[in-house]
Amino acid sequence: MRWHIRWMAGAVMLAAAVAVAQRAPIAVVAKDPYAGAIVVNAADGTVLFEDNADAPAYPASVLKLMDALIVLERVEKGALRLTDPIPVNAEVAGIGGSQVYLAEKEQFPLDEMLYALLIQSANDAATALAIHVAGSKDGFVQLMNARARQIGMTATDFNSVHGLPPAAGQKPDVTTARDFARLCVELAKRRDIFRYTSVSERGFRNGAFMMRTHNGLLGSFPGCDGFKTGYYKAAGYSIAATAQRDGARAIAVVLGSATKDIRDLKTRELLSLGLSQIARVPVAAAPGAPAPAPAAVTNVPPPPSPEPAKRRSGGKALWIGGGAAIVLIAMFVGYRRQQWGR
Repeated sequence: MRWHIRWMAGAVMLAAAVAVAQRAPIAVVAKDPYAGAIVVNAADGTVLFEDNADAPAYPASVLKLMDALIVLERVEKGALRLTDPIPVNAEVAGIGGSQVYLAEKEQFPLDEMLYALLIQSANDAATALAIHVAGSKDGFVQLMNARARQIGMTATDFNSVHGLPPAAGQKPDVTTARDFARLCVELAKRRDIFRYTSVSERGFRNGAFMMRTHNGLLGSFPGCDGFKTGYYKAAGYSIAATAQRDGARAIAVVLGSATKDIRDLKTRELLSLGLSQIARVPVAAAPGAPAPAPAAVTNVPPPPSPEPAKRRSGGKALWIGGGAAIVLIAMFVGYRRQQWGR
């Protein structure tokens, strides 16, 4: 047992060292509470609050929302159908990080691939969709950047279809909170997006694999029905989230938080602030009467929030092979978390 644990520990350390050596060195942008944040009115993109919204940051897997926009727009135009089979080649099957473990020569309907993309944040699904739409990952990246320019994302540079940390010789994906809010406003015009982003869990491959969302606001923040989270070590924890209340919809983008708890806490504050500030026109106005002037929008920071509560330890600790196994598991989880881009 002891030699087996030593062998596994060595294998994990070697894999981690190889992966680190293959990644491009990039500056850490994660900050406390975040690198940049913004909340806007989904109806017209009006900024309701911003804080360092033009600071460059790495979106990580939040960029998969651009994948979704490009695909859904082609479905609208009839160039793609949700029933279209999306094939899997060797390049797709070899993608790491968060995935649904697509195997070469498999194929799944486009609809299922979108669920995998937006619930599980599957890098293999993102790659399969990109290759199917544009013929190659590079071709799809060109589509991403072209669409970004069309909707005013002038400070954004996409270099991947999945948001993973850049490999050696590659550049990272870069955006800002303001730019990503523009993307989300455009995406929110497509009602189909919420069919995917509002789902907390769903089976894949006939239920053999259970996909679970990384968006902790679903089911816990009233009215939240999207969109997506992202993470890798240098990027920090990011999210583009939206919620609706009484016909109003707010979109909040928080990029580069130092911790997941702070990211979610600030996003809740921003969504609450945004929903409270969005002006609503009374439904039963007297004929010919002028509409009341909208409430003034002030860029005051959200109210200070209490320190996030410490997580309760859940259940009994699992001990396998003594202390050596625990160290091994911690090393493996730490390495995978750096790679996931969730």
